[in-house]
Amino acid sequence: MKNLLVSLEKAGDFDEIIDVRTPLEFAEDHIPGALNAPVLSNEERVLVGTTYKQVSPFEGTRMGAAMVARNIAHHLETSFADRPRNWRPLIYCWRGGKRSGSVTTLFNMIGWQARQLDGGYKSYRRATLEALDTLPKTLNYIVLVGPTGSRKTHLLSALNQAGAQTLDLEALAAHRGSLLGAWAGVPQPSQKRFDTLLVSALREFDPGRPVFVEAESRRIGSVALPLALLDTFHQGACVKVLSSCEDRATFLLHDYAHLFDDPEALKALLERMIGLHSRERVVGWQRLVDENRRAELAHELIERHYDPAYARSSHQHFTQLPHALQLTFRPNDADVVEQAKTLLAQLDGRAPTVI
Repeated sequence: MKNLLVSLEKAGDFDEIIDVRTPLEFAEDHIPGALNAPVLSNEERVLVGTTYKQVSPFEGTRMGAAMVARNIAHHLETSFADRPRNWRPLIYCWRGGKRSGSVTTLFNMIGWQARQLDGGYKSYRRATLEALDTLPKTLNYIVLVGPTGSRKTHLLSALNQAGAQTLDLEALAAHRGSLLGAWAGVPQPSQKRFDTLLVSALREFDPGRPVFVEAESRRIGSVALPLALLDTFHQGACVKVLSSCEDRATFLLHDYAHLFDDPEALKALLERMIGLHSRERVVGWQRLVDENRRAELAHELIERHYDPAYARSSHQHFTQLPHALQLTFRPNDADVVEQAKTLLAQLDGRAPTVI
């Protein structure tokens, strides 16, 4: 089989990349652009593994082979029924073992020029982690710094529309970053999937141009940023985004309104702030939830929680913050893209000022 093995660097030479792992493994993470054609379902893989351990390796292997054969036949009659004679697929599973080996062998017997990824998904994951250690350091960042509710994400979008390179970490993580920042009804990606999405995004950037990024802490919800990225953009130039407390409270009320649809869940989130704040204060916030006093809660969270946390974090981590260009952003105006273009022109002049 060695002549059928290829390295990850050759993946771009193939017509299609086929991931033959289970749907659960594929959902956790996969090579960008890969098609999932599982040779074992989630349940079948568990059954085979249990039989292998509890009965015997022979019985587990025999059972698995029968299941794999049936599933490959199904894919040949459906997913791959229209592939041409000169089709060149690259096949991978977890470690480049039996699952991908079985498919590769059969595909070549049919006449396709199939190859097996050497090392399987594990080799891809290793390469992803290596890229996360080196790729972030090849770029120059301009960091949008500002307290919660100052609409940094909205400014980042406007900068993108104005032609700037932007890295939207919250979009990749499907989370706003704060304790209350979960997206309604949208699960976060796994850490492995987030890493893959991040590497894919970083590889799209031109190293000769700056990349705008919103200031984030190490964790965005359940996923963590690589240290190489944090260390690099902590040293980057900064834009301090200014917004009134009233505007920020209005934004929080709008963007976090869904949290009040489940008051008990919101109160449980607030409960997690005990330790950062006294129990008495958190109980007072929970009382505001019970009484549906949304505006008062928004102002309380801004003044008592978000602003102090922002002051501690930003001044501790962002070395260029004292030299930041300051921007009074008007996110509700119709000219947000023009505001972004003005910011870009101001940055090009390299003169710290308020615009």
